[in-house]
Amino acid sequence: MNRVTTLEAYQDDRGNRIEFDGHVDKPVRIKFRGSRNVLRVTGPVNIADLGIDFDCDDGLVEIGPSRGVPALRAAIRVGDGCVVRIGRNVSMTTTAAMSTAEGSSITIGDDVMIASDIQIRADDGHPIFDVRTGRRANPARSIVIGNHVWLGLGSCVLGGATIGDGTVVGMRAIVTRSLPNNVIAAGAPAKVVKRDVAWERPHLTLDPPFRKPTAASVRKSEYWALTDDEQSRPSRGRQLYAGARRRVRRGLKRVRRRLRT
Repeated sequence: MNRVTTLEAYQDDRGNRIEFDGHVDKPVRIKFRGSRNVLRVTGPVNIADLGIDFDCDDGLVEIGPSRGVPALRAAIRVGDGCVVRIGRNVSMTTTAAMSTAEGSSITIGDDVMIASDIQIRADDGHPIFDVRTGRRANPARSIVIGNHVWLGLGSCVLGGATIGDGTVVGMRAIVTRSLPNNVIAAGAPAKVVKRDVAWERPHLTLDPPFRKPTAASVRKSEYWALTDDEQSRPSRGRQLYAGARRRVRRGLKRVRRRLRT
């Protein structure tokens, strides 16, 4: 295993390499256990703390440039043939944990704001099998996080999830499926609780004006849009199934009330 503690151009005899024109003198811990892994950084980049474990072969991590936003802080595990792409101006309050395995990927768009205590996991770390068939019950699945997404404190994004541009994921929410653009999602699993919203980076107590009652108090980004959740709506079959379940539950409640009386 080769360890690298400085973010600068690098290559070893197993084809592992770092592609970066600059130099970052901040805490960096990069481990190459396999072969032909690549870390590609586009500068200038604002990094406060970065740890990457290339556990297998043919992994790729791409980090876009950042300026004018809080620094990137990430701990990234890269599995066999996996890809992690982090876009332009992605900020993190504390170290965000990311994990990929079995050819899965994590894609994070531009201008994403990641709060404290965040997990982004395309895999579960260990296999779970169906006892009867022997088949895997928890295969790794890729994650896509759009542009200008805000991941609230303690939230978790799991394999197979996609998040549309401009969306806010609430505190401690667990995202397990597709969320449309410009919504607020909350809960475990996360569900849409409000549509047609937009958020901006200015802090309520650090950036004047210190009262922001209307959109006139901030500079609007390009991500103001009405929610288009056509892709996230359940199929007609799922809608019929859900309706039938609701009718059955209501019927059971009526029967219980009659039995009590």
